[in-house]
Amino acid sequence: MTPQELVVRMLPPFGGWLALAALALPGGSPLRGAAVVLFLAAGPGAAVVRVCAPALGARPAEGPVERRDPDFARHSDLLERLMLTLFLSIGAVMLVATVLIATHTFSAQRVLLTLTLLTTLAAFCPPLRASPPPGTTPRTPKGSAQ
Repeated sequence: MTPQELVVRMLPPFGGWLALAALALPGGSPLRGAAVVLFLAAGPGAAVVRVCAPALGARPAEGPVERRDPDFARHSDLLERLMLTLFLSIGAVMLVATVLIATHTFSAQRVLLTLTLLTTLAAFCPPLRASPPPGTTPRTPKGSAQ
């Protein structure tokens, strides 16, 4: 792993820890609100999408029959990852908040701390491997019987 890959991998958890540190600022501070909202909107989803990136990129996007945009596949994949990041983050926030409400332990700090810990855990997960494209026969491991 190169240092650049490590930095990219650790950006979402760093955003979470930064948002937790921003809670020490006064309640009406715009910096506090921006740090928390940015992390909650993108942090957890970015960590999960990074883990799933090889599997997502295994099959390129299929464009319309007549192609007018030569970069359709690249733009489509970028949009897909951005939307997945946003919706996975929002889903994680709602799930964690619901669990904390159901256990009568809800607070904004606990939601933020839980999501930061989960994002940090996801940042340490190895990326998923892509499955072989359909129509190809998977190779059997050496020494295994069929």
